[in-house]
Amino acid sequence: MATRGRKPTPTAIKELEGNPGKRPMNNAEPKPDRKAPPCPKWLEPEAKKEWRRLSKQLEQIGVLTEVDQAAFASYCQAYARWKEAEEFITQHGTIVKTPSGYWQQVPQVSIAQTYLKIMNKIAEQFGLTPSSRSRIIAGAGENGVSGDDMEDLLGGN
Repeated sequence: MATRGRKPTPTAIKELEGNPGKRPMNNAEPKPDRKAPPCPKWLEPEAKKEWRRLSKQLEQIGVLTEVDQAAFASYCQAYARWKEAEEFITQHGTIVKTPSGYWQQVPQVSIAQTYLKIMNKIAEQFGLTPSSRSRIIAGAGENGVSGDDMEDLLGGN
């Protein structure tokens, strides 16, 4: 059954943002170990590079856990495919002349657009976009500290 409304923000991101909506946190939410999962062997080489580039940083801020392997692998694979399409476009351009003389957009343009949308959607969930990252308060959620001095003093976490 589909749910209505906005998707809930992951608690780890809410904690880093300082819970700006002041809505109750889900205390019963599963809390997997904050440890980056191993990089899947089946990822494309460029996706593996992206995994290595980001996984430790995401693990350190507590956003990437062992159970996030599929979601993060999806981001990395989309990144690799987006990059491949963009490199093709850089080398060959966005349009080609068909044998009948008409100009036509190369398929890599729509491929790049599709994977960019997928990447951005997943990137927001991990706090990897400037707008999602701008809402994060470094150190929030650690040891019960919200980042708001008055809130912490009054014990409103």
